This record gives sequence, structure tokens and C-alpha cells, in this order.
Amino acid sequence: QLQASGGGLVRAGESLRLSCIASGIDFRFTAMGWFRQVAGKEREWVARITTGGTAGYANFVKDRFAISGDNVKNQLYLQMNSLEPEDTATYFCNTAASRMPWGQGTQVTVSS
Repeated sequence: QLQASGGGLVRAGESLRLSCIASGIDFRFTAMGWFRQVAGKEREWVARITTGGTAGYANFVKDRFAISGDNVKNQLYLQMNSLEPEDTATYFCNTAASRMPWGQGTQVTVSS
């Protein structure tokens, strides 16, 4: 089970930190990722972190976001800085290969 939280309404340039609790997944052995979806559009990949801690980001992140994980708490995080209106979406966490059923996600709204 995946439960994302931490979204909200912010202004352009501000920051948010998303969190994800992943039940039934051992972060020590599973690469994890963040994804986002705008209503009416396909879900897109945002960031991933490997079991070794190597992070990868979509081009649109442009060094603004940072993904991290806590293997003890089995929690995943996404620090989002310099948010832009184009980042407005529902954000989801999942395994990097999207193998778990999708949770409800957390809504991020960035006003200009």
C-alpha cells in the first residue's frame, strides 16, 4: 500500500516536501520513484532512487527536486524547490517500475 502526503497550495518559487509511506515494500531491495499526473493527461515519471541511493530525474526537474528514502522507516521523500505552475499535478509514489497498485496521491497546486 502506498500513501503519499505533503501536497498543498503554494506560490511559484516556494517549496514543498512530499512523503510516501510504502507498506509491504522493503526499500533496501526496491528502487522507488515519484510520478505525477495532470487531470486528463498520462501519468509521467518525475524521479527515482535506486537501492544504492543513486537518484535520477526527469528533464523538467532541472535540479529543483531531490528524492530520498529512509530504509528504516520505509518512507520516500521528494523535496521540491522553486516550484512552477507547470508542476501543478497529483503526485504519486510507487516502485520505480510502477509495480504496486497506485495510491490516491497528493495534490500539488502552484499558483503564479
